[in-house]
Amino acid sequence: MLLIRSLFLFLLNAGLWHHCHGQYRWKQVKDKDGIRVFLSEVEGKSYKAVRVECTFPGTYQKLFSLLDDIPNNKDWVYNLKNSRILKQITSQEYWIHSETHLPWPMSNRDAVIHVRMRTDSLPYFFIRTGTGEPKFIPENSGLVRVPHYYAHWKVTMPSAQTLHIDYIVEADPGGSIPAWLSNMFVDKGPYETFKKLKDLLQK
Repeated sequence: MLLIRSLFLFLLNAGLWHHCHGQYRWKQVKDKDGIRVFLSEVEGKSYKAVRVECTFPGTYQKLFSLLDDIPNNKDWVYNLKNSRILKQITSQEYWIHSETHLPWPMSNRDAVIHVRMRTDSLPYFFIRTGTGEPKFIPENSGLVRVPHYYAHWKVTMPSAQTLHIDYIVEADPGGSIPAWLSNMFVDKGPYETFKKLKDLLQK
């Protein structure tokens, strides 16, 4: 039964990952410090999707502790000003509110994200998805609500002390930011985020 369950989870995960990747046409734009960053057009949208692929020293437990420490995510997520849990169902499902700093004269952006995680019992893989739910709470004065957000983490362990991370994110910043300006810097945030994450995983 354990073998059947593990095979089912693997096939389910493989199907979801193929569906997720099938809609993109990735072009590599950065390969530095073991972090590869790719961009893709998103059909019918003005913004670009971002993919990060990297292999770092670390463990699931260390990564879980960093991801789950929502108030301190600002220590490693690029330009994140603050974040907090709005509602929690279980340790693997909750809603967060985050605010991202943008330089003057642009307004900061905020987002409400429904986070869900899953792994198999062994575990062979770890999946974390974040889906934007902009209507979950009223908008804040002085902030621009992100109208669309989707992030997908797939994490595996090639060895007992090594993490392989494949991360995809789509984010529409909303407001009056020109798409060309947003896309010009779209690879910087993910690279800086994963560079800091790598440092923290090794502490």
